[in-house]
Amino acid sequence: MAAPCTENNHKQGKLEFALDVPFPTSREASIALQSLSPDREPRKGGISKELMVSGSTLSVRWRADEARILRVSVGSFMDHLSLVMETMEAFGPPVSVTTQTHSFCSTMT
Repeated sequence: MAAPCTENNHKQGKLEFALDVPFPTSREASIALQSLSPDREPRKGGISKELMVSGSTLSVRWRADEARILRVSVGSFMDHLSLVMETMEAFGPPVSVTTQTHSFCSTMT
């Protein structure tokens, strides 16, 4: 969904885009945030990206000077988001942090 253009950004010629991605649980939204946050924009200027989690929703907000820069950033993010979601789906729901794991070791004689 596109975010409304504010008067301040309109005067500065900034473009805005907002995306809200619902997840089944807040833990999965947090995992996605941690996986996607390290990717910084390669350009020093012209674009900013903010990621946050509220409940089980990952929210992303972009602000850019040019449509081309915004399009490339959003497209790249969507590719990474798709990979994160496919990976989480392949490995199943996350294990609770409080769940203990037990290992079984067997030796053959």
